[in-house]
Amino acid sequence: MREKNYNLELIRMVSFVLVIAIHVSNYFCRGYGEIPEREYLFSLVVDTAARVSVPCFFMITGALLMGRDEPLEKHVKRLLRFFTVLVVWSLVYYLWNTFYMKSEFDLRTILYEPVEAHLWYLYAMIPIYLVLPFLQVMCRNFSEKLEKAFFVVTTGTVLANYLLWLMHGEFYYDPPLIGDRVYVYYLYAGYYLYKYKDRIRLSQPAAMGICLASLGAAFGITLGATVAQADHYEGALTYGMPLIVLASAMFFLFMLRLGRGKIRLGERTKKVIDLFCGCSFGIYLIHILFLDNYKKHMEPYDLSAWIAVPSLVAGIAAVSFLCVWLMRKTRIGRKIT
Repeated sequence: MREKNYNLELIRMVSFVLVIAIHVSNYFCRGYGEIPEREYLFSLVVDTAARVSVPCFFMITGALLMGRDEPLEKHVKRLLRFFTVLVVWSLVYYLWNTFYMKSEFDLRTILYEPVEAHLWYLYAMIPIYLVLPFLQVMCRNFSEKLEKAFFVVTTGTVLANYLLWLMHGEFYYDPPLIGDRVYVYYLYAGYYLYKYKDRIRLSQPAAMGICLASLGAAFGITLGATVAQADHYEGALTYGMPLIVLASAMFFLFMLRLGRGKIRLGERTKKVIDLFCGCSFGIYLIHILFLDNYKKHMEPYDLSAWIAVPSLVAGIAAVSFLCVWLMRKTRIGRKIT
């Protein structure tokens, strides 16, 4: 059994909190024009900074799985687990939205439209897990030269995909292995950065500097476009946006190299991280229930974002963790979280 890498676990722990921060802060960002300008700017800073989190989840998966040699049966079990989770939580959110939030959803669209927006992550991961054993074989048999070439080609594809998106177009045929989305690229980027983290000629201050500069540029573009169109603009904060891709990769690399790639933590700290990381997937799945409840009763302008954003992030993270921790005491709870 592999020794647990706590650099990766620390990235996972930070990321699941930041995912909650995205969903909370974005609610206030979408209140542009209804909330004070300074509250919007604060919410946008949080929203932008937190955008590295979702790419990090994909990159953690790539770092841990892309180079492995696993039996096909393990892939089948992983795929079935994700499919079960998708079915169960789609049902939960369908009932929640129909009977509590009073919003309609056409079940006939469920094959291509999530019942709740954040479940898109499962729609992305299931196809990836479907082809993961073949991607693993590919990575295991790459020479170093081919690995670098593939990284260059896939990076170019991501840039081209985004440029075409800006022009409201797309490739006539999706590029093989990558497709028209960025998620497989993040998997490979995680694998590549994890494998070559000590050989990449970039200092820690430089990596963090590039991360912050990229996020700053994405913030500036978002703010400028928002003011110009008098409505919150989200195009510069998508996960396929090159600035977000670069910021996420640099953040991931920076965190990987903390403590020279093997961060030293006390046993008590490791237990805390293990506890929270073990619940991280469940927290991702369940936290929207609590945020939706806030949205049902509170508008963005009802409470200052300076108070609401940090309070909601901390409160939702805490209550989500408690619920998942209790659920995981049961066999069924462990299967769906």
